[in-house]
Order: sequence, then structure tokens, then C-alpha cells
Amino acid sequence: MARPQMLKLAEVLTEIDMSRAAFYRLRARGSAPRLFKLPNGQLRVRRSDLDDWLARCEAAAA
Repeated sequence: MARPQMLKLAEVLTEIDMSRAAFYRLRARGSAPRLFKLPNGQLRVRRSDLDDWLARCEAAAA
């Protein structure tokens, strides 16, 4: 079984065209995709979590 793709926070921010501050505001409200903190302190987002989050945002906008 393949491991899920993990994206760096900077990659996520570039893909969704959002500032880090705006992303953290969403996160504080519980409205952002789940972040994982690696043992070295870096943050990652699963590709599947990001895709699900984007789909929910599109559905809410429709």
C-alpha cells in the first residue's frame, strides 16, 4: 500500500493562493485541512485531506 502524499505547508499555501496568516486564522476556527507536525517540527498536510477540504469549500460556495 502506497503512503499518502504529504505536502509542505508552503506548497499548500501556494496551491490555494493564501497567506500563512489567513491559513492560521482558518485553522484557529477549525476550518482548515488538518496539519501534521513531524518530529523535526515541520508541518505537513495530506494530499487527500487538502482535496477533501477543497471539495467542501466548493460545495459550500455552490
